[in-house]
Amino acid sequence: MEMLISLSPIILMFVIFYFLLIRPQQKRQKKVKEMQADLQKGDSVVTIGGFHGVVHAIDENTVIIQAGDGSKLTYDRSAIREVVQN
Repeated sequence: MEMLISLSPIILMFVIFYFLLIRPQQKRQKKVKEMQADLQKGDSVVTIGGFHGVVHAIDENTVIIQAGDGSKLTYDRSAIREVVQN
């Protein structure tokens, strides 16, 4: 019983960390993965590096993004940060 009482602050701290840090991060990661899986040709996107463009073609692991001047760049799907609504 004394051991449980002495460990309770550590257990409480773990529970607080889980609900304040770990769980929200897992939700964000899940949302980003879903967004990257739902990419479609014609979507306006922003990459992690800040490049803005339109999805020209999609492969299993790569995305070809067309810039405003017509140039096309190939990125990994994981490099897409967000889909921008026009």
